[in-house]
Amino acid sequence: MNQSAYYGHESQLFGVEEVRLQGGKGDGMRLLQVRNGRGLEFTVSADRCADISRLIFRGENCGFFSANGYVAPAYYDDKEDGWLKNFTAGFLTTCGLTYMGSYCTDEGKALGQHGLISNVPANHVGSAVRWEGDTPSIQVSGQIKQAQVFGEHLVMSRVIRLDVERNVFTIEDEIENRGLTRTPYMILYHMNYGYPMLNEGCVVEAPGGAVAGRDQHAQNGLHKWMQMELPADDMEEQCYYHMPSADADGFATYTVSNSKLGIAVHVRYTAGTLPFLTEWKCRKSGVYALGLEPGNARVDGRGVTREDGSLQFLELLERRFNRICVKIEDLIGNP
Repeated sequence: MNQSAYYGHESQLFGVEEVRLQGGKGDGMRLLQVRNGRGLEFTVSADRCADISRLIFRGENCGFFSANGYVAPAYYDDKEDGWLKNFTAGFLTTCGLTYMGSYCTDEGKALGQHGLISNVPANHVGSAVRWEGDTPSIQVSGQIKQAQVFGEHLVMSRVIRLDVERNVFTIEDEIENRGLTRTPYMILYHMNYGYPMLNEGCVVEAPGGAVAGRDQHAQNGLHKWMQMELPADDMEEQCYYHMPSADADGFATYTVSNSKLGIAVHVRYTAGTLPFLTEWKCRKSGVYALGLEPGNARVDGRGVTREDGSLQFLELLERRFNRICVKIEDLIGNP
């Protein structure tokens, strides 16, 4: 018998619901709460680039939520490291689109940290349960525009799809230059893990490619880039650069697993368009987080990226397509 015979409305088991926050710096923000009925739940923050804030599997938190909590785009500060004042983090914060990484000066222009796009509300936001025969899936979509008079005009169309039969979801982004001239193009998918998914039993696997510390402090801990340790009050963050190899389908992979909690997060992403993987390892007490961040450049800032010749550009009407697939595995073997 078809499963739908057992319920009146699919939201009894799975679905997507839109809510709004009240009070505080997040007042009025639109959130889409998505769940597949098999233990996987996440929240799409429509007013913050349609990024993913909460990620929960079988009741356990997987992502990192900073002390800022939810912060509306109106509080965005584009000066130097002011971006950190409203960095919610969550499971995914998208950085870019014309610059990302450290704040810097590029061709005489001061650029803040990690760019504007994560503070742009999405337009044309939609959500639906879609059926292919007897098989449902959940889709959330939106369009995020980064534009200014006499400046860039970039449009990112995002579609997030969640499998109802499996604990798998995909993020598909198409970035188009609709401006009149070529423009710098930098993007980073700041994917963050936090407690209890992240603890001293957590291990990272990033097959293939070289690994190097961003600075001497990170280099000193290179032998432990793949594991988290206990929080420490005086521990500075460490940053590592990975050059992952692609599989036969053109995807690079990484895995974050916690055998004690019984959860593994497997991530596959388009290596051709996102050839760099930056690891942000922060053991500082109160900011206990791990970021594994596919991107099209390193995070040293646009000035450095331009100087070393790796800065990418989008020509008029040129499009780029990025795809990220996330699979949550139950290591304990629950059905």
